[in-house]
Amino acid sequence: MKAIDRKMVRDLWGMRGQALAIAFVFLSGVAAFVSMTSVMDALQRTLHAYYVDHRFADGFATVRRAPERLLAQIRETPGINSVQSRVAAGVNLTIPGFDEPVSGLIVSLPEGRQPDLNRLFVREGRLVAPGRENEVVLNEPFAEAHDLRPGDRITAILNGRYTPLQVVGIALSPEFLMQIQPGSLFPDPRRYGVMWMGRDALGAAFDMEGAFNDLAFTLAPGADPDAVIARLDALLQRYGGQGAYGRADHPSHFFITEEFRQLEQTATVLPLIFLAVAAFLLNIVVARLIALQREQIAVLKAFGYTNRDVGAHYAKLVLLIALLGAAGGTVLGHWMGAGLGNLYLEYYRFPFLHYSLPPAVVATAVGLTVAAALVGVLQAVRRAVRLPPAEAMRPAPPAVYRTTLVERLGLQRFFDPPTRMILRNFERRPLKAFLTILGISSSCAILIMGLFFGDSFDYVTRVQFGIAQRENLTVTFTEPTSTAALYELASLPGVLHAEPFRTVPVRLRHAHRSYQTAIEGITAAPYLRRPVDIDLQPLTVPPEGLVLTERLAQILGVQAGDEVLVEVQEGRRRTRAVPVAGLTRQFIGLAAYMDMAALNRLAGMGQALSGAYLMIDKDREADLTRTLTDRPRVAAIMSRERAIAAFRETTAKTMLTYTFILSLFAGVIAFGVVYNSARISLSERDRELASLRVLGLTRGEVAYILLGELAVLTLLAIPLGFLLGAGAGAAMVQAMQTDMYQLPFVLGRRTLALAAAVVLAAALVSALIINRRLNRLDLIGVLKTRA
Repeated sequence: MKAIDRKMVRDLWGMRGQALAIAFVFLSGVAAFVSMTSVMDALQRTLHAYYVDHRFADGFATVRRAPERLLAQIRETPGINSVQSRVAAGVNLTIPGFDEPVSGLIVSLPEGRQPDLNRLFVREGRLVAPGRENEVVLNEPFAEAHDLRPGDRITAILNGRYTPLQVVGIALSPEFLMQIQPGSLFPDPRRYGVMWMGRDALGAAFDMEGAFNDLAFTLAPGADPDAVIARLDALLQRYGGQGAYGRADHPSHFFITEEFRQLEQTATVLPLIFLAVAAFLLNIVVARLIALQREQIAVLKAFGYTNRDVGAHYAKLVLLIALLGAAGGTVLGHWMGAGLGNLYLEYYRFPFLHYSLPPAVVATAVGLTVAAALVGVLQAVRRAVRLPPAEAMRPAPPAVYRTTLVERLGLQRFFDPPTRMILRNFERRPLKAFLTILGISSSCAILIMGLFFGDSFDYVTRVQFGIAQRENLTVTFTEPTSTAALYELASLPGVLHAEPFRTVPVRLRHAHRSYQTAIEGITAAPYLRRPVDIDLQPLTVPPEGLVLTERLAQILGVQAGDEVLVEVQEGRRRTRAVPVAGLTRQFIGLAAYMDMAALNRLAGMGQALSGAYLMIDKDREADLTRTLTDRPRVAAIMSRERAIAAFRETTAKTMLTYTFILSLFAGVIAFGVVYNSARISLSERDRELASLRVLGLTRGEVAYILLGELAVLTLLAIPLGFLLGAGAGAAMVQAMQTDMYQLPFVLGRRTLALAAAVVLAAALVSALIINRRLNRLDLIGVLKTRA
């Protein structure tokens, strides 16, 4: 081994504490990147393979009732590759041992075989046998939520008739990776399930012999989806078509892709921040190491080592630290990725997961680590190689000593000598103090970025389910019905207030932009379901015009006063230009609101309603839900409390799992930053502190000078960290906005207090370690002339 390489090994051993702390920062960033990126890669590959293997359809359409003979015409439609008709219907269910209302979707299966499209992955049991009228296959999440197995029985209300059903199989479907109840935004497998039944039995139950009300299709290679959908809509219009839509608008696929987008943003942004902090730390450490080794650099050059040799010496030292962190981070990230993959396998309900660690991910992680390390120390190494030997042999110029601001103001009498030393050091070396503050504040900022999601989710819950949605129950009918149903609901025992709503599927167009959604018609002065403005105040829906959520307005490129073309997807399928009367703030989902009377006129179906929001007596909820479940026209009963629970169990739980992991990494970074700052200060001031000991200061006084400085720097860094964390968190939230969630940036006192506590704890641990080294300071050895 060359002498210069032995020097590098000795330097690394001498700064092993700092090197390990920096390596752990790199480890945290690499582990976050590797785990998140590999999981995202596995999820996307698994999703694609699952869709291909089980022939997930490219598009879907719903009609009221269409004859089977229409399929021949649909198959001849340009752009259609294959098509499959089926019967699908919403049902209310009775589950033994579960008293809450349960609803579901029942979909037909071809007699005795797998469907051509959206094939089932049978996990347990078998498919429905031909000619068996009461056999069903349950979707696995629903079956697990109620501990149902083949051989168990449940009861369903099929078209108003109580029908006992026998479970013969448990399966998964690419169409229902996320089984979301219509009108809801989150999966709730305990109260909403999907099941499959034989086509003949289901068709007979819903008067669909020789007819269908739902179909799935695939596209021919190179087909234009929009053109195919337009042709299908024209064919299905006379049969009550409600608008065909592509895979991108399918609820389950849309939900998953939106979540994937959020995870991709997280997997990209946060690891890069970690690596940037590590690079910053390395820059400080190496710059100060070079400053302490001026004489050694001169000796190396005097012995014939070139600038390239000296530069390579420090570059190798840095790379060893970075590669140590990259290797550990890769191993840890692979282990974490496998664990996260298993977590998502339960959440997304894939039948399998193709998890592996792609070499490209490892190469990218190592490349980013090496790049961050080299960029972080480039300037320091450049100064080292440019330092002439004669100049390097001279000690660094002494600091310019002058009276400090405290002394000029005459305040020094209020401070003892050690405190005045701390203040003098700050004022005489402001850049060093600022860099230390910046490093500590960056760790506080990363903690805030990992913790603020909890505050944001709590805020969304308070606003969405406390101000905008105040109903206890939402009752949805099987089809639009007369307004007399509202009075019947209001008269039921336990109902304190009933408020109607009308939902009409539409496609909104503005210029070249369009979006398929539904307009919700509400009363002019709603009490239970209220859109809110940007100040979170209830918004009055005008007699005419649309109120759009901010995100939907952004997608369409409109603002208040513009006109939107509304294409109604039911009834007479009218198309009208409607002005945008205002915008509403909504954090979950996209929506459009309209006065209910105006919406009914637009739909051209008379004064009808789709359901009602109910405020109820909680003590009578059980009796009321049983009464509503028995009503044949009631399609679903949704509870606000259960919606909140479903929200916390889905997106909130997923995101908070990530933030918990990131917070742990941020704690490691906090310790690394604080410890390095303290350790560098000790390296720079060991002669000064030893001299003070020789002059008679006690160990406690010397420790106070160094650790008191660290304490002041930490206390100054925490407010700056709050500001940096708030700015970075707001930017990250903006990058993570999706059509499903518009998460606001909210920073609560609890998060600030926790971030500050972690930084202070890291400072305390670092102080204890540094104090131990101070107590073991070799006064004679330190005061010897450095060579």
